[in-house]
Amino acid sequence: MNPRSAALARYAIREVLSLAGMGVALFWSAGRLDWWAAWGALAVMGIWIAAMAAIVLTINPGLLLERLGPREGEKRWDTAIVSLLGLVTLVRYIVAGLDQRYGWTGGLPAAAQIGALALCAVGYDVLFVWASAANPFFSRVLRIQSERSHVAVTGGPYRYVRHPAYAGALLYELFVSVLLASWPALAVSSLSVLLLVLRTALEDRFLAAELDGYAEYARRVRFRLLPGVW
Repeated sequence: MNPRSAALARYAIREVLSLAGMGVALFWSAGRLDWWAAWGALAVMGIWIAAMAAIVLTINPGLLLERLGPREGEKRWDTAIVSLLGLVTLVRYIVAGLDQRYGWTGGLPAAAQIGALALCAVGYDVLFVWASAANPFFSRVLRIQSERSHVAVTGGPYRYVRHPAYAGALLYELFVSVLLASWPALAVSSLSVLLLVLRTALEDRFLAAELDGYAEYARRVRFRLLPGVW
């Protein structure tokens, strides 16, 4: 197997296992498979995984090895935040499943859940994917990719906010617990929101100091996540 094929296999296995882990966390804790909202959340993530695979295979093929990591120069604090986000995400899905099993929340209107599903899809399957397609340096971890002539990206959704992928992720984090009809899960998600905002602020400061052209870009595009707010 040549190196690219091996990398593709590693990438596919990692993403499939990630989606399977999400499904196990949801359905095992709920004790049932007939939970349409959980299948909806899995569909959002499945579409996102497929779209990201298409991006690294066709639009930005240089991202394949970059996203497999670890890579030289990545920041320890960023790795710690990403690890915490993964843990909080797992806990959120388990809590949502337990809520389904024991009825802590008591359900939400189907219209609210369907609306939340649409917003989750906009967050990950539209905003996040759009940002990934527009940014050939879209790594999983924060580092300056000097070997790939890293520069500030200013096209696509980066014309409107400096961190559009995080904006999409925040939209998902805010509404996936509504989709899953669980207020306790929403409380857990609030920690994910705080971690994402912290990562945005720290990443923005790092890029302004270390990435050529970013400070000028930040003067032109004033807002990090939400136009007119921050």
